[in-house]
Amino acid sequence: MLKLFRLLFLLLMPLLLNAQNNFNFNLIKKGKQDNNTLLIIGGIQGDEPGGFISASLLSTHYEITKGSVWIVPNLNFYSIIKRSRGPYGDMNRKFAHLSKNDPEYETVERIKNYIKDENVKLIVNLHDGSGYYRKTYVDSLHSPSRWGQCSIIDQSSIDVPVYGNLEKISLQIVEHVNKNLIKAEDFYSLHNTRTKEGDKEMEKTLTYFAINQGKAAFGNEASKNLPTNKRVYYHLLALEKYMDIMGIEYKRKFVLNPQGVYAAINNDIYISLYDEKIRLPLSQIRNILKYFPIKKDGELNFKASNPLLTIIKKDNSYTIQYGNRRLTRLKADYQVYEKNNQSVELKIDGILIKVKFGTLVEVKGNFLVKENKKYRVNVIGFTTRGRKETEIKIKKSNIPKRFSIDKRGSIYRIEYYAKEKFAGMILVKFII
Repeated sequence: MLKLFRLLFLLLMPLLLNAQNNFNFNLIKKGKQDNNTLLIIGGIQGDEPGGFISASLLSTHYEITKGSVWIVPNLNFYSIIKRSRGPYGDMNRKFAHLSKNDPEYETVERIKNYIKDENVKLIVNLHDGSGYYRKTYVDSLHSPSRWGQCSIIDQSSIDVPVYGNLEKISLQIVEHVNKNLIKAEDFYSLHNTRTKEGDKEMEKTLTYFAINQGKAAFGNEASKNLPTNKRVYYHLLALEKYMDIMGIEYKRKFVLNPQGVYAAINNDIYISLYDEKIRLPLSQIRNILKYFPIKKDGELNFKASNPLLTIIKKDNSYTIQYGNRRLTRLKADYQVYEKNNQSVELKIDGILIKVKFGTLVEVKGNFLVKENKKYRVNVIGFTTRGRKETEIKIKKSNIPKRFSIDKRGSIYRIEYYAKEKFAGMILVKFII
Protein backbone atom coordinates (compact mmCIF):
# COMPACT_ATOMS: atom_id res chain seq x y z
CA MET A 1 0.00 0.00 0.00
CA LEU A 2 2.85 2.37 0.88
CA LYS A 3 4.57 1.61 -2.45
CA LEU A 4 1.33 2.38 -4.31
CA PHE A 5 0.99 5.71 -2.49
CA ARG A 6 4.57 6.68 -3.39
CA LEU A 7 3.96 5.79 -7.03
CA LEU A 8 0.80 7.91 -7.17
CA PHE A 9 2.65 10.80 -5.51
CA LEU A 10 5.43 10.67 -8.13
CA LEU A 11 2.90 10.55 -10.97
CA LEU A 12 0.96 13.52 -9.59
CA MET A 13 4.01 15.62 -8.67
CA PRO A 14 4.19 17.57 -11.99
CA LEU A 15 0.53 18.55 -11.63
CA LEU A 16 1.04 19.62 -8.02
CA LEU A 17 4.05 21.74 -8.95
CA ASN A 18 2.10 23.43 -11.78
CA ALA A 19 -0.79 24.24 -9.44
CA GLN A 20 1.56 25.72 -6.86
CA ASN A 21 3.57 27.76 -9.39
CA ASN A 22 0.39 29.43 -10.67
CA PHE A 23 -0.11 31.10 -7.27
CA ASN A 24 3.20 32.72 -6.42
CA PHE A 25 3.11 35.08 -3.45
CA ASN A 26 3.60 38.85 -3.66
CA LEU A 27 6.30 40.84 -1.89
CA ILE A 28 5.17 44.45 -1.53
CA LYS A 29 7.75 46.99 -0.42
CA LYS A 30 6.47 50.22 1.11
CA GLY A 31 8.23 53.29 2.43
CA LYS A 32 11.86 54.26 1.94
CA GLN A 33 13.97 51.11 1.96
CA ASP A 34 16.51 50.92 4.79
CA ASN A 35 18.20 48.44 7.14
CA ASN A 36 15.42 48.68 9.72
CA THR A 37 12.78 46.82 7.73
CA LEU A 38 9.65 45.23 9.19
CA LEU A 39 8.59 42.05 7.34
CA ILE A 40 4.90 41.15 7.73
CA ILE A 41 3.67 37.75 6.54
CA GLY A 42 0.07 36.64 6.06
CA GLY A 43 -1.49 33.57 4.52
CA ILE A 44 0.90 30.81 5.53
CA GLN A 45 -2.27 28.87 6.30
CA GLY A 46 -5.18 29.47 3.94
CA ASP A 47 -8.00 29.03 6.46
CA GLU A 48 -6.93 32.08 8.51
CA PRO A 49 -8.40 35.11 6.69
CA GLY A 50 -7.84 37.54 9.56
CA GLY A 51 -4.11 37.23 9.03
CA PHE A 52 -3.89 37.48 5.27
CA ILE A 53 -6.55 40.19 4.95
CA SER A 54 -4.72 42.29 7.57
CA ALA A 55 -1.49 42.06 5.58
CA SER A 56 -3.40 42.87 2.40
CA LEU A 57 -5.01 45.98 3.93
CA LEU A 58 -1.62 47.16 5.11
CA SER A 59 -0.42 46.97 1.50
CA THR A 60 -3.42 48.84 0.03
CA HIS A 61 -4.72 51.16 2.74
CA TYR A 62 -1.57 52.36 4.50
CA GLU A 63 1.07 54.84 3.39
CA ILE A 64 4.46 54.40 5.03
CA THR A 65 5.76 57.95 5.51
CA LYS A 66 8.95 57.01 7.38
CA GLY A 67 10.82 53.72 7.45
CA SER A 68 10.55 50.47 5.53
CA VAL A 69 7.87 47.77 5.55
CA TRP A 70 7.82 44.61 3.42
CA ILE A 71 4.51 42.77 3.18
CA VAL A 72 3.74 39.24 2.00
CA PRO A 73 -0.08 39.07 2.16
CA ASN A 74 -0.52 35.71 0.41
CA LEU A 75 2.41 33.45 1.25
CA ASN A 76 0.49 30.23 0.59
CA PHE A 77 -1.83 31.62 -2.08
CA TYR A 78 -2.96 28.20 -3.31
CA SER A 79 -3.91 27.28 0.25
CA ILE A 80 -5.89 30.54 0.52
CA ILE A 81 -7.80 29.83 -2.68
CA LYS A 82 -8.55 26.28 -1.51
CA ARG A 83 -9.64 27.58 1.93
CA SER A 84 -7.34 24.97 3.43
CA ARG A 85 -4.78 24.87 6.21
CA GLY A 86 -2.46 23.30 3.64
CA PRO A 87 -3.33 21.26 0.53
CA TYR A 88 0.19 19.78 0.65
CA GLY A 89 0.56 19.79 4.42
CA ASP A 90 0.99 22.64 6.88
CA MET A 91 3.51 25.08 5.37
CA ASN A 92 4.30 26.38 8.84
CA ARG A 93 5.90 23.03 9.62
CA LYS A 94 8.29 23.09 6.65
CA PHE A 95 11.04 25.45 7.81
CA ALA A 96 13.40 22.95 9.43
CA HIS A 97 13.83 20.31 6.72
CA LEU A 98 12.00 20.09 3.39
CA SER A 99 12.45 17.81 0.39
CA LYS A 100 13.11 19.49 -2.96
CA ASN A 101 10.27 17.35 -4.28
CA ASP A 102 7.74 19.08 -2.04
CA PRO A 103 5.34 21.22 -4.15
CA GLU A 104 5.95 24.14 -1.78
CA TYR A 105 9.74 23.90 -1.74
CA GLU A 106 10.31 26.96 -3.96
CA THR A 107 7.84 29.05 -1.98
CA VAL A 108 9.49 28.16 1.33
CA GLU A 109 12.98 28.82 -0.04
CA ARG A 110 11.91 32.18 -1.42
CA ILE A 111 10.41 33.42 1.85
CA LYS A 112 13.47 32.13 3.71
CA ASN A 113 15.63 34.39 1.53
CA TYR A 114 13.50 37.43 2.42
CA ILE A 115 13.69 36.54 6.11
CA LYS A 116 17.49 36.32 5.86
CA ASP A 117 17.81 39.64 4.01
CA GLU A 118 20.24 41.90 5.90
CA ASN A 119 17.73 44.79 5.88
CA VAL A 120 15.03 42.82 7.70
CA LYS A 121 15.23 43.30 11.46
CA LEU A 122 11.81 42.23 12.74
CA ILE A 123 9.27 39.71 11.40
CA VAL A 124 5.59 39.27 12.28
CA ASN A 125 3.74 36.17 11.11
CA LEU A 126 -0.05 36.63 11.23
CA HIS A 127 -2.40 33.80 12.25
CA ASP A 128 -5.97 33.13 13.32
CA GLY A 129 -6.11 30.64 16.20
CA SER A 130 -8.94 28.70 17.79
CA GLY A 131 -10.62 29.99 20.93
CA TYR A 132 -8.85 32.24 23.43
CA TYR A 133 -5.42 31.54 24.82
CA ARG A 134 -5.33 31.59 28.62
CA LYS A 135 -2.33 30.75 30.81
CA THR A 136 -4.53 28.61 33.07
CA TYR A 137 -7.50 26.44 32.16
CA VAL A 138 -10.92 28.16 32.33
CA ASP A 139 -12.96 25.97 29.99
CA SER A 140 -12.50 24.21 26.64
CA LEU A 141 -12.62 27.52 24.75
CA HIS A 142 -10.36 29.46 27.14
CA SER A 143 -7.26 27.44 27.96
CA PRO A 144 -3.49 27.02 27.43
CA SER A 145 -4.20 24.72 24.47
CA ARG A 146 -5.97 27.48 22.53
CA TRP A 147 -4.12 29.92 20.29
CA GLY A 148 -6.46 32.88 19.68
CA GLN A 149 -5.77 36.38 21.05
CA CYS A 150 -2.10 36.18 21.91
CA SER A 151 1.31 37.49 20.99
CA ILE A 152 3.69 34.56 20.46
CA ILE A 153 7.42 34.33 21.01
CA ASP A 154 9.66 31.25 20.78
CA GLN A 155 11.95 32.42 23.61
CA SER A 156 12.38 35.41 25.88
CA SER A 157 15.31 37.01 24.04
CA ILE A 158 17.95 36.62 21.35
CA ASP A 159 21.43 38.09 21.13
CA VAL A 160 21.06 40.67 18.34
CA PRO A 161 21.85 44.42 18.21
CA VAL A 162 18.19 45.54 18.00
CA TYR A 163 14.83 44.11 19.11
CA GLY A 164 16.49 41.21 20.94
CA ASN A 165 14.27 41.48 24.02
CA LEU A 166 11.36 39.55 22.52
CA GLU A 167 9.39 39.30 25.76
CA LYS A 168 9.55 43.05 26.41
CA ILE A 169 8.36 43.85 22.88
CA SER A 170 5.60 41.26 23.04
CA LEU A 171 4.34 42.69 26.34
CA GLN A 172 4.18 46.13 24.71
CA ILE A 173 2.01 44.66 21.95
CA VAL A 174 -0.26 42.97 24.49
CA GLU A 175 -0.62 46.17 26.52
CA HIS A 176 -1.49 48.24 23.45
CA VAL A 177 -4.10 45.79 22.16
CA ASN A 178 -5.69 45.43 25.60
CA LYS A 179 -6.21 49.19 25.80
CA ASN A 180 -8.39 48.98 22.69
CA LEU A 181 -10.55 45.89 23.22
CA ILE A 182 -13.97 45.49 21.65
CA LYS A 183 -15.03 43.37 24.62
CA ALA A 184 -13.27 42.10 27.73
CA GLU A 185 -13.18 38.47 26.58
CA ASP A 186 -10.90 39.45 23.69
CA PHE A 187 -7.92 40.37 25.86
CA TYR A 188 -4.45 39.46 24.62
CA SER A 189 -1.76 37.52 26.48
CA LEU A 190 1.91 36.80 25.96
CA HIS A 191 2.44 33.18 24.87
CA ASN A 192 6.04 31.99 25.09
CA THR A 193 6.24 28.56 23.43
CA ARG A 194 9.82 27.99 24.75
CA THR A 195 10.51 26.22 21.48
CA LYS A 196 14.17 25.39 21.99
CA GLU A 197 13.35 23.56 25.22
CA GLY A 198 12.13 20.61 23.19
CA ASP A 199 8.96 21.56 21.26
CA LYS A 200 9.64 19.54 18.11
CA GLU A 201 6.59 20.89 16.25
CA MET A 202 7.40 24.55 16.88
CA GLU A 203 11.01 23.93 15.80
CA LYS A 204 9.63 23.52 12.26
CA THR A 205 7.94 26.94 12.14
CA LEU A 206 8.73 30.13 10.25
CA THR A 207 9.33 32.21 13.37
CA TYR A 208 11.76 29.70 14.87
CA PHE A 209 13.65 29.59 11.57
CA ALA A 210 13.85 33.40 11.70
CA ILE A 211 15.08 33.34 15.31
CA ASN A 212 17.89 31.04 14.24
CA GLN A 213 18.85 33.50 11.50
CA GLY A 214 19.34 36.17 14.16
CA LYS A 215 16.03 37.93 13.48
CA ALA A 216 13.47 39.10 16.01
CA ALA A 217 10.33 37.18 15.10
CA PHE A 218 6.81 37.12 16.52
CA GLY A 219 3.52 35.42 15.85
CA ASN A 220 0.30 37.34 16.22
CA GLU A 221 -2.91 35.37 16.73
CA ALA A 222 -6.49 36.60 16.53
CA SER A 223 -9.35 34.34 17.55
CA LYS A 224 -11.26 32.31 14.96
CA ASN A 225 -14.28 32.78 17.21
CA LEU A 226 -14.43 36.42 16.09
CA PRO A 227 -15.81 37.63 12.75
CA THR A 228 -13.13 38.41 10.20
CA ASN A 229 -13.30 42.19 10.47
CA LYS A 230 -12.73 42.00 14.23
CA ARG A 231 -9.78 39.64 13.80
CA VAL A 232 -8.31 42.13 11.31
CA TYR A 233 -8.92 44.96 13.77
CA TYR A 234 -6.79 43.20 16.41
CA HIS A 235 -4.06 42.27 13.95
CA LEU A 236 -3.81 45.87 12.76
CA LEU A 237 -3.65 47.17 16.33
CA ALA A 238 -0.67 44.90 16.92
CA LEU A 239 1.00 45.77 13.61
CA GLU A 240 0.70 49.50 14.26
CA LYS A 241 2.40 49.01 17.61
CA TYR A 242 5.23 47.06 15.99
CA MET A 243 5.70 49.98 13.59
CA ASP A 244 5.70 52.44 16.49
CA ILE A 245 8.36 50.39 18.29
CA MET A 246 10.53 50.40 15.16
CA GLY A 247 10.10 54.13 14.53
CA ILE A 248 8.10 53.51 11.36
CA GLU A 249 5.51 56.19 10.63
CA TYR A 250 2.36 55.70 8.57
CA LYS A 251 -0.96 57.12 7.42
CA ARG A 252 -4.10 55.00 7.36
CA LYS A 253 -6.99 55.50 4.90
CA PHE A 254 -9.78 54.39 7.25
CA VAL A 255 -10.83 54.64 10.87
CA LEU A 256 -9.38 51.76 12.89
CA ASN A 257 -12.52 50.28 14.42
CA PRO A 258 -14.53 47.19 13.42
CA GLN A 259 -16.84 49.21 11.16
CA GLY A 260 -13.98 50.99 9.44
CA VAL A 261 -12.15 47.71 8.92
CA TYR A 262 -15.27 46.06 7.46
CA ALA A 263 -15.67 48.88 4.94
CA ALA A 264 -11.98 48.77 3.99
CA ILE A 265 -12.18 45.02 3.37
CA ASN A 266 -15.35 45.07 1.28
CA ASN A 267 -15.49 48.43 -0.50
CA ASP A 268 -13.51 49.80 -3.44
CA ILE A 269 -12.17 46.49 -4.71
CA TYR A 270 -11.95 46.03 -8.46
CA ILE A 271 -10.25 44.25 -11.33
CA SER A 272 -9.36 45.91 -14.63
CA LEU A 273 -8.95 43.82 -17.77
CA TYR A 274 -7.06 44.15 -21.02
CA ASP A 275 -5.22 47.44 -20.49
CA GLU A 276 -8.19 49.12 -18.79
CA LYS A 277 -10.71 48.37 -21.55
CA ILE A 278 -12.90 46.92 -18.78
CA ARG A 279 -12.95 47.74 -15.09
CA LEU A 280 -15.18 45.74 -12.77
CA PRO A 281 -16.13 47.00 -9.30
CA LEU A 282 -16.47 43.90 -7.12
CA SER A 283 -18.05 45.08 -3.87
CA GLN A 284 -21.59 43.96 -4.74
CA ILE A 285 -20.99 42.01 -7.93
CA ARG A 286 -23.47 39.33 -8.99
CA ASN A 287 -22.56 35.67 -8.62
CA ILE A 288 -22.46 35.16 -12.40
CA LEU A 289 -21.96 37.58 -15.30
CA LYS A 290 -23.05 35.99 -18.57
CA TYR A 291 -21.84 36.73 -22.10
CA PHE A 292 -18.78 38.51 -20.80
CA PRO A 293 -16.33 39.60 -23.54
CA ILE A 294 -13.11 37.57 -23.25
CA LYS A 295 -10.28 37.56 -25.79
CA LYS A 296 -10.71 34.83 -28.36
CA ASP A 297 -7.46 33.12 -27.33
CA GLY A 298 -8.89 32.67 -23.82
CA GLU A 299 -6.08 34.61 -22.13
CA LEU A 300 -7.17 37.04 -19.42
CA ASN A 301 -4.79 39.91 -18.67
CA PHE A 302 -5.84 41.74 -15.52
CA LYS A 303 -4.74 44.13 -12.81
CA ALA A 304 -6.21 43.90 -9.32
CA SER A 305 -6.68 46.55 -6.65
CA ASN A 306 -5.76 44.01 -3.98
CA PRO A 307 -3.10 41.25 -3.88
CA LEU A 308 -5.71 38.74 -2.70
CA LEU A 309 -7.69 39.13 -5.94
CA THR A 310 -7.08 36.70 -8.77
CA ILE A 311 -8.90 35.05 -11.67
CA ILE A 312 -9.00 31.29 -12.17
CA LYS A 313 -9.95 29.79 -15.52
CA LYS A 314 -11.88 26.55 -15.89
CA ASP A 315 -13.28 25.67 -19.32
CA ASN A 316 -15.29 28.72 -20.49
CA SER A 317 -15.73 30.13 -17.00
CA TYR A 318 -13.44 32.60 -15.20
CA THR A 319 -13.80 32.80 -11.43
CA ILE A 320 -12.82 36.00 -9.65
CA GLN A 321 -11.48 35.06 -6.23
CA TYR A 322 -10.88 37.40 -3.26
CA GLY A 323 -8.78 35.47 -0.80
CA ASN A 324 -10.86 32.40 -0.04
CA ARG A 325 -14.12 34.01 -1.20
CA ARG A 326 -15.49 33.42 -4.69
CA LEU A 327 -16.94 36.74 -5.83
CA THR A 328 -18.25 35.97 -9.30
CA ARG A 329 -17.89 33.86 -12.40
CA LEU A 330 -17.50 35.37 -15.86
CA LYS A 331 -19.14 33.21 -18.52
CA ALA A 332 -17.05 33.85 -21.63
CA ASP A 333 -18.32 35.38 -24.84
CA TYR A 334 -15.13 35.07 -26.87
CA GLN A 335 -14.29 38.12 -28.98
CA VAL A 336 -11.52 39.51 -31.14
CA TYR A 337 -10.30 42.65 -29.37
CA GLU A 338 -9.53 45.99 -30.98
CA LYS A 339 -6.12 47.25 -29.85
CA ASN A 340 -6.88 50.95 -29.39
CA ASN A 341 -8.37 52.34 -26.18
CA GLN A 342 -10.24 55.50 -27.07
CA SER A 343 -12.70 57.99 -25.61
CA VAL A 344 -16.35 58.21 -26.54
CA GLU A 345 -19.11 60.70 -25.78
CA LEU A 346 -22.06 60.28 -23.43
CA LYS A 347 -24.74 62.65 -22.21
CA ILE A 348 -25.15 62.18 -18.47
CA ASP A 349 -28.27 63.86 -17.13
CA GLY A 350 -28.16 66.16 -20.15
CA ILE A 351 -24.46 67.07 -19.86
CA LEU A 352 -22.11 65.99 -22.67
CA ILE A 353 -18.90 64.34 -21.44
CA LYS A 354 -15.99 62.41 -22.93
CA VAL A 355 -15.39 59.03 -21.32
CA LYS A 356 -12.57 56.51 -21.71
CA PHE A 357 -13.25 52.81 -21.92
CA GLY A 358 -12.97 51.20 -18.51
CA THR A 359 -14.70 54.12 -16.76
CA LEU A 360 -17.63 53.97 -14.34
CA VAL A 361 -19.96 56.95 -14.71
CA GLU A 362 -22.57 57.96 -12.12
CA VAL A 363 -26.06 58.83 -13.35
CA LYS A 364 -28.93 60.46 -11.47
CA GLY A 365 -31.70 60.36 -14.05
CA ASN A 366 -30.71 59.20 -17.51
CA PHE A 367 -27.85 58.71 -19.91
CA LEU A 368 -27.57 58.90 -23.68
CA VAL A 369 -24.88 57.29 -25.82
CA LYS A 370 -23.77 59.63 -28.59
CA GLU A 371 -23.61 58.26 -32.12
CA ASN A 372 -20.08 57.38 -33.22
CA LYS A 373 -19.58 56.12 -36.76
CA LYS A 374 -16.65 53.97 -35.67
CA TYR A 375 -18.57 51.92 -33.11
CA ARG A 376 -21.64 49.77 -32.74
CA VAL A 377 -23.13 50.10 -29.24
CA ASN A 378 -24.84 47.50 -27.10
CA VAL A 379 -26.39 48.65 -23.81
CA ILE A 380 -26.74 45.26 -22.15
CA GLY A 381 -30.38 44.59 -21.25
CA PHE A 382 -31.83 47.61 -23.09
CA THR A 383 -34.17 46.95 -26.02
CA THR A 384 -35.46 49.34 -28.62
CA ARG A 385 -37.57 49.04 -31.76
CA GLY A 386 -34.77 50.43 -33.88
CA ARG A 387 -31.39 48.81 -34.61
CA LYS A 388 -29.32 51.49 -32.88
CA GLU A 389 -29.05 52.14 -29.16
CA THR A 390 -27.51 55.59 -29.57
CA GLU A 391 -29.12 59.02 -29.24
CA ILE A 392 -31.78 57.60 -26.90
CA LYS A 393 -32.29 58.74 -23.31
CA ILE A 394 -32.11 55.65 -21.11
CA LYS A 395 -33.43 55.57 -17.56
CA LYS A 396 -32.92 52.90 -14.94
CA SER A 397 -36.48 51.67 -15.44
CA ASN A 398 -35.69 50.97 -19.12
CA ILE A 399 -33.28 48.13 -18.23
CA PRO A 400 -34.46 45.07 -16.30
CA LYS A 401 -32.61 44.70 -13.00
CA ARG A 402 -31.40 41.19 -13.86
CA PHE A 403 -28.99 42.73 -16.40
CA SER A 404 -27.12 44.78 -13.78
CA ILE A 405 -23.65 43.60 -12.83
CA ASP A 406 -24.31 44.27 -9.13
CA LYS A 407 -26.79 42.78 -6.69
CA ARG A 408 -28.27 46.19 -5.92
CA GLY A 409 -29.35 46.63 -9.53
CA SER A 410 -27.58 49.95 -10.06
CA ILE A 411 -24.64 49.28 -12.45
CA TYR A 412 -25.09 48.44 -16.15
CA ARG A 413 -22.79 47.67 -19.10
CA ILE A 414 -22.32 49.67 -22.29
CA GLU A 415 -20.27 47.67 -24.78
CA TYR A 416 -18.62 49.11 -27.89
CA TYR A 417 -17.69 47.17 -31.03
CA ALA A 418 -15.60 48.27 -34.02
CA LYS A 419 -17.21 46.19 -36.74
CA GLU A 420 -16.86 42.68 -35.27
CA LYS A 421 -14.10 43.53 -32.77
CA PHE A 422 -14.76 44.31 -29.13
CA ALA A 423 -13.50 47.84 -28.41
CA GLY A 424 -14.27 48.45 -24.75
CA MET A 425 -16.81 48.75 -21.95
CA ILE A 426 -18.20 51.64 -19.93
CA LEU A 427 -20.28 51.15 -16.79
CA VAL A 428 -23.11 53.45 -15.75
CA LYS A 429 -24.13 53.51 -12.13
CA PHE A 430 -27.55 54.86 -11.23
CA ILE A 431 -27.37 56.66 -7.91
CA ILE A 432 -30.15 55.16 -5.82
